[in-house]
Formats: sequence, structure tokens, C-alpha cells
Amino acid sequence: MNLSTAPGFNATARDLLALAKPNVTLLVLITTAGGLWLAPGNLGWSALFATLAGTVLVVAAANTLNCWWERESDKHMARTRNRPLPAGRLQPRTALALGFGLSLVSVPLLTMLVNPMTGLLAAIALLSYVLVYTPMKQLSPHAVIVGAIPGAMPPLMGWTAVTGHIEAPGLVLFGILFIWQIPHFIAISMYRQQEYDRAGIQTVPSKHGLVSARWQMIAWSLALVPVSVALVPLGSAGTIYLVLAVALGIGLVGLAVRGLWAERPVAWARTYFLYTLIYLTLLFAALLVDAGPLHA
Repeated sequence: MNLSTAPGFNATARDLLALAKPNVTLLVLITTAGGLWLAPGNLGWSALFATLAGTVLVVAAANTLNCWWERESDKHMARTRNRPLPAGRLQPRTALALGFGLSLVSVPLLTMLVNPMTGLLAAIALLSYVLVYTPMKQLSPHAVIVGAIPGAMPPLMGWTAVTGHIEAPGLVLFGILFIWQIPHFIAISMYRQQEYDRAGIQTVPSKHGLVSARWQMIAWSLALVPVSVALVPLGSAGTIYLVLAVALGIGLVGLAVRGLWAERPVAWARTYFLYTLIYLTLLFAALLVDAGPLHA
């Protein structure tokens, strides 16, 4: 090995990995595992590996193409300006080629080695994220709702990987992730509002004001409670999950309501954002521990 070139190679490898947004990918793996675990039936080791690998690759493809598309607007935001493309460490064509390559591998892999339904959901998630959500962010704050669709696909893909078709518990898992994302991202846009404005990204706080943003967060937080507990009557989760889901939901709603009179709205929005991460992690941990009789 040429030691003089090793540091440069390692730096490039890190930048290529950064395009895939590893933290986001890890969260996706956790939620996919929730769908895999809850779904009734058995999945062989090869299909299990193909599901997880294919999901990682399709998420990496979507994130890489998103980084390529938003390389100019990323320059205007503190949390994104040091990404490989806006910082100039990688050429845009490199990211574009990588994103296309990952797309061409991931969707066929899921389709052929898992099942066609899972491959179809992956394709819908990839295309809607890259071709609809990403450009829509510059046009409308409703992009957050559109973007929640691909973001909610992983647990449903985990379910269909086992069953081969869409069923009510899988749709509830989709619903949990769909609803959860909206107040989660509204919170981000509240405490990073100036950055989003500089980048030209349309957000709920900028378009409709902070009061509207707070009430929307309350509404979505309230909606998440009955959707999350719906897994219990469907037989996919038990009492432990029910208790934790209700407790976490009450905490989420209470924190959202507290925002109506928060004297430091930026600090409150950041606290809410951090709580949503704790909420989702604990909720899916409870699912893994307390799967209902359908799984058994």
C-alpha cells in the first residue's frame, strides 16, 4: 500500500459514506427491524440479509441523490455547509454516479431476492423522495408531508419482506412513522428557521408563523397516540407496549402543548425534537420486546 495516498483515500471514503447520511440510515434500520420482527412468518437468513442490505442501499441512494440536488442550498445552512459537496471535497458528478449506481443495485436486489412488493415499495420511496420531496422543499411547506411518505416506508417494507403483501399492522407501522416525522421536522425548522430561510427552503414556521407551527405540532402529536396503540387490538403488540406507547404519547403531547407559552421557543423546539428521537427509539424497542400473538 502506498502510505502517501492512504490518508487521501480514507478521507474520500469518509466523504462518500457521509453522502448516505449514516445516522439517518441507522434509524431506518431500526424501524425496518421492527417491521421484520412483528410480521408473522419466517424469513430465511439470506432473505433477511437481502432485506437489510437492500434497505440500507436504497436509503443511501436516496440520501446521496438528495445531497447532489441540494448541494447549492446546503451552503447556506450551518448543519449542511460542511457536507462533501457544498464544501467542495467531492465533485457533483461523483455523487450523482454513486446515487444512480446504488439505485440500480438496491431496488432489483429487494425485488429479486426478497419479493416484488418490497421492491415496489422501495422504488416508490426512492422516487418520491428524490423527484418529488426534494424539489418541493423549495416550493411549499407541505413538502414535509410528502417527505414523510418515503420516510415511513421502512417498517412497512420490513413487514412485506416477511409476508409478501400489505396488511393492517404494516400500515399502522407506516402510519406511526408518517405522523411522527411531521412534528419532528417542524421542530427542526423552528429552531433552524433562519438557516432554512437563507437556503430558500419553505417551512411551516416561515410560511404560516410560529403560532400555526405550534398548533400543528400539537395536532400531529395527538394523532400519534391512537395510531401507535392501534397495534394492540390488531394483535401485534401487548400490554407492555401499550403502557409505554400511552406514556410516551402523553409526554409528547404535553411537551407540544407546553410550546404554546414557552418563553424560549427555540430551546423548546430543540427539546421537543430531541424527545421525538427518544420517543421513537423507546417505542420500537417496546415493540421488539413485547410483540403480540400474531408474531408468535
